[in-house]
Amino acid sequence: MTSIDVQDLTKEYGGKRAVDHLTFSVLPGRVTGFLGPNGAGKSTTMRLVLGLDRPSSGTATVGGRPYATLHEPLRHVGALLDAQAAHGSRTARDHLRALAASNRIPERRVDEVLEEAGLASVARRRVKTYSLGMRQRLGIAAALLGDPPVVLLDEPSNGLDPEGIIWIRELMRRLAREGRTVLVSSHLMNETASFADHLVVLGRGRLLADTPMREFIHARVQPRVRVRTTNGGALGDLFARHGIEAVEGEDGLWTALDARVEDIGRLTSAAGLQILELAAEEGTLEQAYLDLTAAETEFAAPPTPTQPQEA
Repeated sequence: MTSIDVQDLTKEYGGKRAVDHLTFSVLPGRVTGFLGPNGAGKSTTMRLVLGLDRPSSGTATVGGRPYATLHEPLRHVGALLDAQAAHGSRTARDHLRALAASNRIPERRVDEVLEEAGLASVARRRVKTYSLGMRQRLGIAAALLGDPPVVLLDEPSNGLDPEGIIWIRELMRRLAREGRTVLVSSHLMNETASFADHLVVLGRGRLLADTPMREFIHARVQPRVRVRTTNGGALGDLFARHGIEAVEGEDGLWTALDARVEDIGRLTSAAGLQILELAAEEGTLEQAYLDLTAAETEFAAPPTPTQPQEA
């Protein structure tokens, strides 16, 4: 089994601890979202996994081995950390050809990944003429070049247009379906929610969560049910009699807190109330993430001061 295993990993820079005794595993067959506020240690951890930095203590291995010991590593691990890494004076095709030659990857793979990344028509243009989104696609093509079982992507949606975002989303899902190990760092909560099966969340270098995404949301966001009726007063009385905490809105709309839609449906049906709307308000990854990391954000703007009301 080709997994990424981080064990008691610590990294210090000049007395500052960027990664603090971190332990988790990234398993094959699913997309793992790697989340955390700025300065949480995500990029440092990925660099340690890829052997670009040395840990102060602990280990980070791929398939049980340190990255630095892998022979022809692009065949084992594909990574995108910096879309600006390709030399601007090279063409995209030449950039990938050099990578392929260094790892004895057949040259036909260059054309295959250029096609897969949507760059075949511009493959002979110099990289310095590329937009950020095109450079991002080139970085992803490079990560896929060796057909690796493990893929690490840092902010892969950065600079992509809507079509590109859909493409990378489907690509990550496909890689997971093929049994590969996929770790994706992102600040885009809604986008992460669209592709991740599992989450690893960091805060100030420490592990805050390592859990399936749906469990992460359900554990932190109170379920709600939105109900609209022709008789809002009767609905409020019904909630009060059954000890259901609810908030009244406009036009007969109520929001029942910590409630399930099926329970509210049975209750209102038994009471003979005419229901115009009955819907669950699903918790979001963004809500759950902010609930968990509120105290772990190192860089945050001060709250906007409340403007005084005129007399």
